[in-house]
Amino acid sequence: MSDEERAIRDTAREFIRKEVMPLEPEVLRREREHRPALERSELTELQHKAKAFGFWGLATPESDGGMDLPAVTQALISEELGRTFVPFRFGGEADNILFHANAEQRREYLEPTIAGDRLSCFAITEPGAGSDAANIKLSAVRDGDDWILNGEKTFITGGNEADFAIVVAVTDKDKGVRGGGTTAFLVDRSMGWTSEWIRVMGPGGPASLVFDNVRVPSRNILGEIGQGFELGMKWIGKGRYLIPANALGIAERVLQMAIEQANSRVTFGRPIGENQAIAWMIADSEVELEAARWLVLRAAWTVDQGADPRHSSSMAKLYGAGMVNRVVDRVLQIHGGMGYTQELPIERWYRQVRLYRIFEGTDEMQRLIISRDLLRGYTKIGGHLA
Repeated sequence: MSDEERAIRDTAREFIRKEVMPLEPEVLRREREHRPALERSELTELQHKAKAFGFWGLATPESDGGMDLPAVTQALISEELGRTFVPFRFGGEADNILFHANAEQRREYLEPTIAGDRLSCFAITEPGAGSDAANIKLSAVRDGDDWILNGEKTFITGGNEADFAIVVAVTDKDKGVRGGGTTAFLVDRSMGWTSEWIRVMGPGGPASLVFDNVRVPSRNILGEIGQGFELGMKWIGKGRYLIPANALGIAERVLQMAIEQANSRVTFGRPIGENQAIAWMIADSEVELEAARWLVLRAAWTVDQGADPRHSSSMAKLYGAGMVNRVVDRVLQIHGGMGYTQELPIERWYRQVRLYRIFEGTDEMQRLIISRDLLRGYTKIGGHLA
């Protein structure tokens, strides 16, 4: 790391240690009571504290008041955020495709989102279109200067809290989804779409969004007509290296808990860490953690070089998601019955990280991308561009 990267990482670590981690007991208590871990006002307050530390708009262009940090630096910060289970994220951000907004849309949607005054969600997934995003059905039919949207989106992160949604809809069935038959719309909640919680095994929960004759003016088209699928793929691909970066922070935090438990827990007259079974769990976890770290950093470095990051990001996502699941599982085993209780956050992480192998592209999709790149000659072994 450069001196600047190290300084930014250490500052982020200090902020999370002093301002975010102290909230962990309260977050656990609220979640046991099936209450939100953080209220919107509490998240906003934390984000403005972080702004005073210098963290605002990590990926936002400097022209829009952000830091526009390189991908490697963003990955380092994402790792630090993973060290706590408090659902905190730095403010000043907006969906990457929202920067395709025109001047009027920037004033109405982009700028308030960066400022934290509005919340957005991205809606492409449907009940019959998860990994196969090209199978979306939600329709948008032109009616004069408006479009009428009908259909359902599902598993939408932030869909229950969002003020507006970026919705990818079918506008021309004959062209097909990949052939320019979809368009992205900026759809305010006040235009009539509704949301319902989807209860999941992990903390929080995504939403199901229902569009029943929702009327959207043409001025709310994001980008160009027919550009919806292209924008959707840009959104999906943006964060794939950040998910395993976050997993690094989780794995490192729980592995430290395992080491402390192995040294302090005494059975049959000696610390359990002296047992080979426990010691090897810790060793295997450290090896996998470091292997994942280099895959993540390489993927982020590829982004910074301006090269196509899909292959390296898929490898980082595939291995990093599997790694954190294996590490948390071992740490829970080392803690025994106490690890299974809600008195410790291990079981919470256990439920949380299972999602990492599913969202933003399943393990199976990452394997498909990696193998296809090699079999078709898009990349050479070792990830070099063909």
